[in-house]
Amino acid sequence: MAKTPALQVVADSGTEHTIHTFDAGSSNFGEDAAHSMGGDPTRIFKTLVIELSTGKLAVCVIPVPEKLNLKRAAKAFGVPKAAMAETAKAQRSTGYVPGGISPLGQKKKLATAIDSSAQDHDMIYVSAGRKGLELEISPTSLAALCDATFSQLTLSN
Repeated sequence: MAKTPALQVVADSGTEHTIHTFDAGSSNFGEDAAHSMGGDPTRIFKTLVIELSTGKLAVCVIPVPEKLNLKRAAKAFGVPKAAMAETAKAQRSTGYVPGGISPLGQKKKLATAIDSSAQDHDMIYVSAGRKGLELEISPTSLAALCDATFSQLTLSN
């Protein structure tokens, strides 16, 4: 299997991780991952790219079953407002296609916040940079590798 930029970052760091594959058959990639890998869907995180009121892009990593709270996301990045980024902007900035956007190994490294619920788990899953490819990693290691902060980002917490 060819390494994605995300997997290269993890390999270069020597961070403990496991790679998982699944059939990404629909447009609901997070749900596909949760279904294929079984287990607790709150351990499977999706990577969302947002546009801050400053015009800069940023990344929010939240559990698949949850919805992003844009007010909380804006607060996490210290700005008054945020909106979901256009797909083309997200793809250009990260170098990844939708459904395969990883918080690691982005073409243009974006500020990143991880939902604080990740800290409830020893290991979580995030995209490894390709549809159908997941990376199992500790939340602390993920945060260290992408210089992320933990913050409440979803509607439910």
